[in-house]
Parts: sequence; C-alpha cells; structure tokens
Amino acid sequence: MTANDEELAKDLGLLSALTIGVGTMIGAGIFVLPGQAAAAAGPAVALSFVVGGVISLFTALSASELGTAMPKAGGSYYYVNHALGPIFGSIAGWGNWMGLAFASAFYTLGFGEYLATFLPLPTLTLGPLALSEFQLGALLAGSAFVLINYVGAKETGKIQIVIVTLLVGILTVFSVLGIMQADLSTLRPFFPEETGGAAAVLPATGLVFVSFLGFAKITTVAEELKNPGRNLPLAVVGSVAIVTAMYAIIMVVLMGVVNWRQLGPQATTTPVLDVADIAFGTVGLAGLGVGLLTFAGLLATASSANASILASSRINFAMGRDKLISAKLNAIHPSFATPYRSIAVTGGLILLFIAIGDVKVLAKAGSVLHLIVYGLLNLALIVMREADVDEYQPEFEVPLYPIVPILGALTSFGLIAFMEPIEIGLSLVFVAGGLVWYLVYAKDKAEKKGILSQYILEQSEQLPQAAVSAADTVQPDGGDYRVMVPLANPEHEKDLITLASAIARQHGGTVDAVHIVTAPDQTSLGHAAAHADELEEDYHAVLDAAERDAETFGVDVETHTILSHESFGEIFDAARTHEADMVVMGWGKQRFGSPGRVESAVDDLAADLPCDFLVLKDRGFDPDRILVPTAGGPDSDLSAEVAKLLQSEYDSDITLLHVADAVEDGTAFLEEWAADHDLADATIHVEEGDVENAIERAATDETMVIIGATERGLLNRLVRGSLVLDVVEDVDCSVLLAERARKRGVVDRLLGD
Repeated sequence: MTANDEELAKDLGLLSALTIGVGTMIGAGIFVLPGQAAAAAGPAVALSFVVGGVISLFTALSASELGTAMPKAGGSYYYVNHALGPIFGSIAGWGNWMGLAFASAFYTLGFGEYLATFLPLPTLTLGPLALSEFQLGALLAGSAFVLINYVGAKETGKIQIVIVTLLVGILTVFSVLGIMQADLSTLRPFFPEETGGAAAVLPATGLVFVSFLGFAKITTVAEELKNPGRNLPLAVVGSVAIVTAMYAIIMVVLMGVVNWRQLGPQATTTPVLDVADIAFGTVGLAGLGVGLLTFAGLLATASSANASILASSRINFAMGRDKLISAKLNAIHPSFATPYRSIAVTGGLILLFIAIGDVKVLAKAGSVLHLIVYGLLNLALIVMREADVDEYQPEFEVPLYPIVPILGALTSFGLIAFMEPIEIGLSLVFVAGGLVWYLVYAKDKAEKKGILSQYILEQSEQLPQAAVSAADTVQPDGGDYRVMVPLANPEHEKDLITLASAIARQHGGTVDAVHIVTAPDQTSLGHAAAHADELEEDYHAVLDAAERDAETFGVDVETHTILSHESFGEIFDAARTHEADMVVMGWGKQRFGSPGRVESAVDDLAADLPCDFLVLKDRGFDPDRILVPTAGGPDSDLSAEVAKLLQSEYDSDITLLHVADAVEDGTAFLEEWAADHDLADATIHVEEGDVENAIERAATDETMVIIGATERGLLNRLVRGSLVLDVVEDVDCSVLLAERARKRGVVDRLLGD
C-alpha cells in the first residue's frame, strides 16, 4: 500500500478566512430567500434568523476549539472522523460534501436569476433536458467558479475579499436608506396568525438555515490558514456574529419598507430590488439603487457559490487522504498547488445538480445534512475533552464547557424536526449511503482509529460489554503506528528506510517518507510548486527509491513532498501534521547546521518534541553488535526500546554500558536496568572513569551505538561542549541518537536534567 502526495501551503490570512465565512452566508438569506421566509413567518422571520445564528454560534465555538487543536483540511469532517471514528467520519464526509455541493448549486442558480434581470439568456433544449435561462446562466457561472478554485486558494481568497467588501458596503448603504423609509407599523403583529403565530419561528429557521452554512467552511481550509490558533476562532465566531446581525437588520428593513405580504414569492420574484427602488428613489437614484442591488445580488450569490466550492473540494481532499474515498483525489496540481481532482469532481456534481435537480429541495436537504454534521461535531468536542489525549492541545477553548457543545448538539439535531419530510428523507438516504460506503469500500482501507473507540477500549472494565464490542469492531486493522523519515541525501536514503522499516514492521505500522523541497523566503510557495524542478532537479527520485526499498522489507509506505521555506524546522511541523509516533532522520553538521549558529540540529531537539526522535549518524547500517550506554532517564529508555526492536528484527547482540564510580554499584544498577527493559540477555559492561573515553573504548568492536541525545541541557552543551556530539564524531561505527518526546518548561530546556 503506497500513497504519494504533496501538501497544501499556508497562504490564507484572517481576512481571507473571515470573508470565506461571511461571503458564503450573506447571499441566500438576503437575495434568494426573503420572499419565502416572509411568507413562512411574517415579521417574525427576523427572529428566525437570530435563532439560526444562535444555533450556529454554539457549533462555531466548538469548531473553533477543534480547529485550533487540529488545523486540518476537511474541517468538521476531519474532527468527526478523528474523534468518533471512520464510520461517523464517512457519514460526516459524505454529508458535508454533498450538502455543500447542493448548496453550491442553489447559490449558483440564484446567481443565474439575478443575471437574467439585465442579461437575457435563451432557453436551451438538449435532447430530453430543457434548460431555463436561469439554469443556463447558472451553468456558465458555476463553470467559472470551478475554474477559479482550480487555479488556486490564494486567488480565491483575494476574490472573496473584494466581493465581500463591495457587498457589505452596498448593503450598508441600502440598510441606511431603507431605515429612513421604514414604517415599523408594518411589523405588527410580529407573530401573525395566518403564518401560525410564534410556532412558525422554528420552521422558518429550518427554511433559512441554509444561509448559515458558511462558518464551518472556514475550518475546511484551516490547514491553509496562517496562525490558525488566533485567526480561526476570530474568523469562525466573527462571521456568525456579523452575518446574523446583517440578516436581522436587513429583514426588518425589507418588511419595514414593503409590507411582508407583498414580499412573498407570489407577489414578486425580486423583493430586494423592489425595496431598493423605493429606498434609493427617495434620493432620486432609483435606477442606480436597483442596479447596485442587482450587482450586490450577483456578488452575494457568487461569493456563496465560490466559497462553497472551495470548502467542498477540501472535504473531498481530506476524505481521500484518510482513504475513505480514492487516494487519487489527493493529487496536488503541479502548477497551482490545489487539489485539482477534488475540485473537478465536486464541480462536475454541482453542474449536474443545476442541470437536472430541484436545487431548492436539494439545498434544504443539504441543511439537514449539515445539521447532522454539526451535531456530530459538538459530540466530537466532548469526546476529545473527555478522552484527554496528549495531542489535543487547543489554543482556544469553548467557554462554559460542557454546556455549549451539549446545546450545540441538541439544537442542531432538534432543528431537523422542523424540516419537511422529503428533505429529511433525502438527507437520510445520504446518511445511509455513507454507512454502506464505509462498510463496502472504506472499512478495509481506512487506517485511522477514532479517539472514541480507543477510549472505550481503554475503559473496557468500567463500560458495558456491548459498547466495548462495538468499539472493537470498528477498529481498523494495523497501520496505526507511523515512522516518519525525512529524506534529503540519496546516499543515506536506504539505511534510513531500512531502520525505519525495521521499527515499523515490529509495530505493524507504516513508514511515512517525507522529502522537503526548500524555497527561498522571497519565493512564494505557489510559485515554488510550479517550479519545483528548478529548485531541486528530479526531486521525486529520493522518494521513489524510498518507496521501492520499504516495499522490499514488506511494510506499508507513504511518500510526501512538502514545499516549505524551512528545512529542519519543517520536520517538526510535518511530524505533528502526519501524527508520527517516531521520526527517523539522518544527521550531519553540513545538513542542518548553518554558519554562525552555535546550536546544531541536535540542539533543536531540546525543544518540545511532537514524538520520539532517532537521529542516525550513518556510517553504514549494521545492527549486528549494538552498544547501549545508559545512565538511566527517558532517552535511555528509548535507546533500550530501539535496541530491543532491532534485536527482534536482526537477532542483534546487545551490550549495555554504564560508567560508575564503583564497579560493584554500577553492575547492580545495570543488571536492574536491563531486567526492567527486557534486556536480561544483554552483555553487561561497567567501567570507571571518563564517560566519553569509556564509550569510545567499548564501541571499538561494535557495529552501532544507540545513545540518548540529551544527556545535558542546551546551556551546558554550549558552555562545556557536548558529550553526545563528541561521541558521534569520535567512534567509527554508526551512532543512533535517541530522544523521548516529553514536555519541558523554559528553564528545563535551557539547563537540562
């Protein structure tokens, strides 16, 4: 099993992310739905928008916490898949993907309706398929939006900023002029009996909820967001607050200028334009006002459709990466650095829905699918908090936990009851489809285990047997342990892959070979993606060799090319992103050090590590006779574990070395230490005197030395020199430096143990 993919660069800023949310949400509620919404609840529909905003806010807070802890492409799909497992991930992925595709078709058709107000288009008949002028305009617009997203996320972000800035400006002028003409008496009674009174508020909320699908879309591009810890919650929560306020104000303006009964779909197809004619007419600019609002309608529906296509393709991309759908969809375009296959597939579905589907029914079914996903997202937050896994370290935390996620789940699931039966039924078809897809296609391919299943299995003695059996059933077989290998020098590729494969095979895991192509700071990563061959000739060669070598050892291997402005620092980011359990890397002063730096690559390992690290000074991979010097401590524990793994793989002879003031005391320590680390069959060797000289003498007849990387802290190494680095240079055999992942404070990082 292999996977060869490249990864997304971080090039979206706060404003781009905020406008993805605002730009998606600001369209339908104002320009497509106000007539239907007014007919459904009368003036109380303004309250329906507020209720929709409050429901969205609960989930927005949960999404913000999850997003800062796990800034990954796929957003809410990824959180559900990671926390609840691949069964729920399949439901969330297909639901989110299809829901966004439905909504995109709905928004694009709205664009076609506004386009037809000033640019008449012909109807078109293609065999049994008859396309109205609205559909033809929507197909043309949808094709353009797909092309924009195909070209690149950065271009999409810039377009969103322009669209949303113009849109908010036009709607602000419209609101001010409208308020001046509003007669608030038209809002009475606020709960008209003919719509069902106050009971109509929640069904109307279900109708307009399609207007609130934008905030979670921001999390789908979190992997491409700069500084997600700060920018993600600001963008997600901010977009909900901004749009809710705008919807409520503009609906009041609409119904204050024109009686709500005259806004219904039976009275007019363009209620916003009718109100604009009155509002701008008071200042003698009726024609200009209608033109501006027509333009705003085009902008709003365009931004909604554009952002939805962007987000839906990222979910598709993330599902492919998790092997819930074909991994071929992971491919990144060599010129545009976008998941172009995902975008093409999603775009094709959207155009198909525009051409043949009842997009309004599909859009509301999409709302139901999103509500299901939002409910699962809130449950995912609760699981992550309660499981208390080490890697879950959010930079933003939901206030009033667990009240907020519980309310988010209850209100999301509860609002579904106020949808129409056909919409609920259609959404349940896709939920069932997601389950069937997982069982038939993805069950044997997906490797990720859900945190919920792991937590249940860990608490098996305290939980009902039925829950434990269910959790055990959904666990994918093998492949959970990941050994990441950053590769740069083809000369040492095979030895590093051999070492990583031996460790991965003993764990039943996967080798993740990573090659970092470094671009100058002055070169954008988008440009670097298009000219990678100029930065490094035949940059795929080292990964191709790694894939061949790992497969000869009978282990699963994945290969990744990462475009970055950093080299060494990117290794740590990649280890976190790829959820590596261990990193095996090569080391040489010229590889990662630089003139003028007093610290080397190994010194950087004194920072918080995302996982265990092994750094190989390669003089030929030969684990026949292994020396393990130890004075105790977590790094020596890791040295022992690695030595034991190599012994199991290669039947190695292991010698343990301890330097002590007295041989008798040293022998007692080493015998106890060997027994504790399942190395009782190892040769015991104790010496007195200088540690470095003792290691050099003992290593004379050995083929490999495995030693803890941080016997002293950074400050001690800089002032008095480093025992570890001296040993690396002075012995003749290969040296493997081992450091255990653990959290440290600032003082501990500087002064050491």
